[in-house]
Amino acid sequence: MAEPALSLQTARNLHLAAQGLLRKPRRRARPADILSTITQMSLLQIDTINVVARSPYLVLFSRLGEYPPHWLDEALARGELMEYWAHEACFLPRSDFALVRHQMLKPENMGWKYRAEWMAEHAEDIAELLDWIEQNGPVRSADFEHHRSGQRGWWDWKPHKKHLEGLFSAGKLMVIERRNFQRVYDITTRVMPHWNDEEHLVSQDIAQARMLENSARSLGIFKSGWLADYYRLKKVKLSDHLARWQAEGRVMRVNVETQGEMWLHCDLQPLLETPLRATHSAVLSPFDPVVWDRRRAQQLFNFSYRLECYTPAEKRKYGYFTLPLLHCGQLVGRMDAKMHRKTGELAINALYLEPDIAPGARLITGLQDAITSFAKWQGAQHITLASQPPSLQAEWGSGWEINRS
Repeated sequence: MAEPALSLQTARNLHLAAQGLLRKPRRRARPADILSTITQMSLLQIDTINVVARSPYLVLFSRLGEYPPHWLDEALARGELMEYWAHEACFLPRSDFALVRHQMLKPENMGWKYRAEWMAEHAEDIAELLDWIEQNGPVRSADFEHHRSGQRGWWDWKPHKKHLEGLFSAGKLMVIERRNFQRVYDITTRVMPHWNDEEHLVSQDIAQARMLENSARSLGIFKSGWLADYYRLKKVKLSDHLARWQAEGRVMRVNVETQGEMWLHCDLQPLLETPLRATHSAVLSPFDPVVWDRRRAQQLFNFSYRLECYTPAEKRKYGYFTLPLLHCGQLVGRMDAKMHRKTGELAINALYLEPDIAPGARLITGLQDAITSFAKWQGAQHITLASQPPSLQAEWGSGWEINRS
């Protein structure tokens, strides 16, 4: 049977459908949508940069529309989610604990995320820390800081953060909630009382196979070379998995314009029966799954993206913290923005469109609506633009006020 031939735009739309970014939300968000959206993506990467919205909250907003950010914190506190190293530091469904447990039990294989020498050197202090948490309950690293000169002893302990993070990577502690985005740690056996390694642990091969299956489902359409990066897996023999999935009807080969052979997950196969239109415009996080693999974003969307916050100011091309702009199935540009919460201003220092993007009326309206929604969700009262293409300047001027009704 001949492989279905798909246009490049259809492939993009299929990927966005798998990610929940093809169409605007059809209803107001509900608390249960936090878990279902993260499950759809498999992973929600965590980053603490707060120039606008912290990344995990923004990734959810791009898919759900306006929602209270504390819903994410509450889903973690309810035990629906967990934190661990996956693509990077991520929220993932707690039901996926088995997928990462083998990493916890061999933390020495995790490189910089776990310093075996440090843990060995401070073994006695770390044992005391674990015993203290066992007896007294959950802690934050901030709990071990003192603010009165001359105070000594336990509360003067400086290496606490390294100890806690090492114990977290080793699976001895888990994050049970976040307070002001600070991790709160508790003993894993108390968080997961029904888990028993002897009964429930799966092999690394089985765990990686399931992670690859999650990656295929969340990408929707993919090249084999894209799969391993989703969970940052190493030394995976993909050909065996793809052959098995194809035989089981989980994936099918397709031929995509300019891309050649790709794989389509079976969940998306019904979408091939009718024309697939993208209608969503959104501001994306730099750590959104659509763009976190810079090579994939380049190949699929012809979008060359680099986060420049760690680049010296004089060498930046676009700005400190640029946010990709999605419009109707394309990554059409980016904006360098900062939220000034005291004055209620979303300041867009610069907004850029991609060279091949023609700014028609639909794009101009779509981007303005997306930026307005994003700013409104952040509590902004007005938007200012310092630099933008002339075509947008003619329509938007130097900014606009936000109607809060």
